[in-house]
Amino acid sequence: MSEAPVIVYPPDEDGGRRVRADGKILGRAYSLRDVTAFLQEAGLQGWDELDVAGSSLIEWRGGGPDAWGR
Repeated sequence: MSEAPVIVYPPDEDGGRRVRADGKILGRAYSLRDVTAFLQEAGLQGWDELDVAGSSLIEWRGGGPDAWGR
């Protein structure tokens, strides 16, 4: 079971990745920039893309922060 409060799921058929934080779906991301924006809206305003890509608070399923598209 995941210990990370944020989960980014594998890309779907459209290339988007579902983003969930603390059990709540934040949206579908199509880039690292999208994930960063979702997390900023969820309260991590000081985070940038490098913070998101390197954070141990995020579990990347089906590829890391560089895995986008189909």
